[in-house]
Amino acid sequence: MMTPDWPMVRGTLTPDRPLADLTWLRVGGPADMLFQPADPDDLAAFLAALAPDVPVFAMGVGSNLIVRDGGVEGVVIRLGRGFNGIAVEGGRLRAGAAALDAHVARRAAEAGLDLTFLRTIPGSIGGAVRMNAGCYGSYLADVLESVTLVLRDGRIETRPAAALGLGYRRSDLPEGAVIIEAVLAPPPGDPAVLARRMEDQLASRDATQPVRDRTAGSTFRNPAGFSSTGRADDSHELKAWNLIEQVGMRGARLGGAVMNELHANFLTNAGGATAGELEKLGEDVRKRVYAATGITLEWEILRIGRDAPQNPVEQV
Repeated sequence: MMTPDWPMVRGTLTPDRPLADLTWLRVGGPADMLFQPADPDDLAAFLAALAPDVPVFAMGVGSNLIVRDGGVEGVVIRLGRGFNGIAVEGGRLRAGAAALDAHVARRAAEAGLDLTFLRTIPGSIGGAVRMNAGCYGSYLADVLESVTLVLRDGRIETRPAAALGLGYRRSDLPEGAVIIEAVLAPPPGDPAVLARRMEDQLASRDATQPVRDRTAGSTFRNPAGFSSTGRADDSHELKAWNLIEQVGMRGARLGGAVMNELHANFLTNAGGATAGELEKLGEDVRKRVYAATGITLEWEILRIGRDAPQNPVEQV
């Protein structure tokens, strides 16, 4: 692809911007261009003027992401100020895509709205919509009413949740579309009760997950036990961490990459790991689990970009 003529913007365009420091795993190469729009109109105008063959990737806070060592082609869009507002309107909560899940949960609880399941989920609301984030038996699909998108051609649309194809850790969004806002309709709750519940959830998470290590959250999706709506079916539940332990891959290492000792489904940068090492270790885990059980683990961590020549990655 030839170097495009980048549109004029009111936000910030940064060429060859390293992305490693913007991800929780602290790995990966640069974006050809990083765009931080000033507001929705700035984003819409940029996408409308951008050549249609330029790839677009919307990046959140990098909590569930591996950027490969060769960097990312095209433009990476990262929302910040101007996209992180949180407002309660009656029994609904309106959140900008850059609002952190934890902040949304706390603000909702203060207003007597139950979004406590979001409190321990790392990331922002845009990513939560895209991945139908959930825990403790609740999913964003349960409370999502609508989202506002800026489409690849610059049009701004609001779509109902039913049009997003939300399933277990997935959604069907148009290619190149950027989520800018979500409207949630959570159930009511007593603020004090909700606050205590979130404290308990944090304590449980801290005791069972490596929250102080460089991870990207759960590495693989639980392989079964979930319907197309994202609802759990406990009668068929399997856990990725259990399968990883069964094949002896808890604590497995490749260079600076390790399957965490505390929780086997947390791929970890233990120091100096490359994106290639992290992804290769993940693929080794998938192969081992498949060979032993016939079950194919699916990545929950999103992997984007180009492989460095010295780090080829084989796919199952």
